[in-house]
Amino acid sequence: MRTVTIAAELVSALKRLRLGCIIPTLPERIGLAEKQSMPLQDFLLLILSDEVSRRDGSAVQRRARDANLDPDMFLEHFDKTAKITYDKRLLAELCSLRFLEAHKHVTIMGPVGVGKTFLANSLGHIACRHGYNVYFTRADQMLHLLKQSRFDNSRDDRMLELTTVDLLVVDDFAIDQMSKEESKDVYQLFVERTGRASMIITSNRDTSEWLAMFDDTLRAQSAIDRFRNAAYDLVIEGETYRSRLKPKLDPNDPPPQSPSPKSLRPPRRLRRERSSGR
Repeated sequence: MRTVTIAAELVSALKRLRLGCIIPTLPERIGLAEKQSMPLQDFLLLILSDEVSRRDGSAVQRRARDANLDPDMFLEHFDKTAKITYDKRLLAELCSLRFLEAHKHVTIMGPVGVGKTFLANSLGHIACRHGYNVYFTRADQMLHLLKQSRFDNSRDDRMLELTTVDLLVVDDFAIDQMSKEESKDVYQLFVERTGRASMIITSNRDTSEWLAMFDDTLRAQSAIDRFRNAAYDLVIEGETYRSRLKPKLDPNDPPPQSPSPKSLRPPRRLRRERSSGR
């Protein structure tokens, strides 16, 4: 295949049209088109399809980054050898995202270390791949930010973001006793999202135990009843898999003579706790 040189005028025009990412693969595509005697229309479709795929991939990555999802917690990476049990048919149903279309919720319950957070992140990634806006937060962080927002009069804006994002994922819910203001926040969140937009909540406690974590019993009953009767319950039972992650010495890999230098790889960006529905 002959070497293809791209004219400077074409490079300039592509950049002005914001199609500069086509340039690196364009010589290869031109060579392929010549070799296969590809019609002009097919060639245009080929290079534009490349750009569409690239932009779709970038949009998915941007949504996952803005969602605050863990970049390593994909369902494909889930440890299938973990000694846990759960309803695999229900998980498959949740992966179809029909619960999002129907504005239903998901509760992922189970003891510490069985993979609740992992599955919640995984479902968030699947939603991002299919065009949904997602936001992942730990319950204590979310309530802390809502508390802070009262001091700068931004609570309404922050609550609007939390209630309108396509999928809100709240991790480690109902660990601590909630104050009066926190109970009001959760009540508003549950009431305004139920029937309008979906939530995924992970918890070490069964929903029947959430009542005791609210400051206001009446408000708690109303909020929990709404949420519980609109939610799928994915219960995970078994042993913690975190012990498998405990570092161990490899007898066949002795330590180096000198300490390892800092990697030249760009550092992973510190994730800020945000409430963005964008």
